Amino acid sequence: MSAPDGSPVGAERSIGQLVASATTEISALVHDEIALAKAQLKRDVKRGAVGGGAFSAAGAVLIFSLPMLSFALAYAIRTWSDWNLAVCFLLSFAANVVVAGVLVLIGVVFAKKAKKGKGPQKTAASVKESAAVLQNVKPHPRQVTAADRVGDGVEAVARSSS
Repeated sequence: MSAPDGSPVGAERSIGQLVASATTEISALVHDEIALAKAQLKRDVKRGAVGGGAFSAAGAVLIFSLPMLSFALAYAIRTWSDWNLAVCFLLSFAANVVVAGVLVLIGVVFAKKAKKGKGPQKTAASVKESAAVLQNVKPHPRQVTAADRVGDGVEAVARSSS
């Protein structure tokens, strides 16, 4: 087993190695947080696009197929019954409005899902949590030995050769 920088676990590492390792890990954390934000935003945008597509489909149904469907349905109702042709056209229109209403409801459901999907807010909270944890980190206390002391209570600074 080894540390992220390749040195064996348990081996003493220099301050430079520790700082380099911490910097690498913080950089990886930031990159992962950004990737998470992108993924969540992509999901929310996709849901919004599906909702918008449903609204567009509802509009297309009303605009392009309404006249043809109305005539076909009205004449079909007239053929099956002896009702007045005007009543048959009203029933045909009502059927088209019901279809458009169902498509609008589908659009509303997807739009609400996109609005509820608080991906960027979750990521921001995660970043704040990570920052709060990092702010509370304190250096590990080092025990001072007699060899580290140099007269008059002044401690020597351990230097690494790397």
